[in-house]
Amino acid sequence: MKLYKSEKVRFIAGIVIIFIIYSSYYIFIAEHRDTAELPRKVRHFISFMFTIAVYFAGTFHLGKLKVTWMSTIWHMVHIGGLCIIAIIGLVDWFFIDGKPIVAMSRFARTIQELLISPILYLGMGLINRTLNKTH
Repeated sequence: MKLYKSEKVRFIAGIVIIFIIYSSYYIFIAEHRDTAELPRKVRHFISFMFTIAVYFAGTFHLGKLKVTWMSTIWHMVHIGGLCIIAIIGLVDWFFIDGKPIVAMSRFARTIQELLISPILYLGMGLINRTLNKTH
């Protein structure tokens, strides 16, 4: 039995799941007033886990589609971005004592925002739809 009847339904399910993860992250972690009281390492770990959850949700839904270029771009962007924020996080954990470097933190948050937001997933779907339109 197929879980999804069409690729369109599979794609929409993926965007809904990513949107739920994204919204949960911002409601319960990023914008929550008590999050600032958590240790920096715990905040890093939670953010990283949410980003990995979005990666796996997108991988599951894009990996089954016939359009393989979307899955390839998804993997390249996410694995590259995860490596960048992991390196920045490790530098922060092991080499920076006290107050973090603001520019480095902003850069990591910008990369993380790109990876966790549904914009990349939705953008790839719109590009695919445009490329596959028959005139």
